Amino acid sequence: LNGELMDLLGMNLTHYSRWVAPVVEETLKASVVLWLFGTHRVGFLVDSIILGFAVGAGFAVIENFYYLYLDHNTTLVLWIVRGFGTAIMHGGVVAIFAVITQTLAERSVDVRPVHCVPGLLAAIAVHSIFNHFYISPVLSTVGVLLALPPLLYLLFRISEHRTHDWLEVDFDKDAELMRMIDSGDFGLTPAGMFLGSLRDKLDGTLVADMFCYLREYTELALRAKGLLLARENGLDVEMDRETHEKFQELRYLERSIGVAGRLTMRPFLQMTSKDLWQLYMLGK
Repeated sequence: LNGELMDLLGMNLTHYSRWVAPVVEETLKASVVLWLFGTHRVGFLVDSIILGFAVGAGFAVIENFYYLYLDHNTTLVLWIVRGFGTAIMHGGVVAIFAVITQTLAERSVDVRPVHCVPGLLAAIAVHSIFNHFYISPVLSTVGVLLALPPLLYLLFRISEHRTHDWLEVDFDKDAELMRMIDSGDFGLTPAGMFLGSLRDKLDGTLVADMFCYLREYTELALRAKGLLLARENGLDVEMDRETHEKFQELRYLERSIGVAGRLTMRPFLQMTSKDLWQLYMLGK
């Protein structure tokens, strides 16, 4: 693809690698990360770092094998050094894209184009800078090793603290909502009053299913956070059969109330990208 674009644009290799290749390559890698976001496989910053780095490193492996196939004159040691440096670079810039996108989309249910642009521009800029100052394979590898690992470690530490805070705060919110539902005080909550106002407008069965959906969603979110808290403290807790059955019931209720019902209930649910991720993990 790069070769065809370079011929089409009439650019030499140096200018193309500095200005066009970063745009093409980072956009391709970002599309894979966006698919992971879209399928709710990314929950926390640490997931963004790991999955983003894996996507970038995988791209670098394919790229280096291709260049090795084209050039048989370079020594194996030089290819190992060059391959290691580019793998760290590609993995690091995709991780940066994933982290920035995850941070901007954290309070949203879906990742939108506006969430992606800053991270993509940052990844393209870092990639372009790397190609601008590519002096030798050894020096470039050393530079990447000095710059990216400390940044990724810092992001890991930030993710650890934010994950712990999210688990504690949201666990308390879900527990309080479940307490009000079970105690009969749910009608005094905004969600309860809203559902009460729908009784005269919608079919009673549909309103009942919406209430059950709210309850099942909250209970499953509570169980998911409980599992994560247990594993955070070194306890290997498996999901029981009852939880599996509740997840099947939630899927049935989602079909019953339809897209309109889910959109109606969304403001009353702890529904962000993290919450959708935890339910995805619970349902696996």
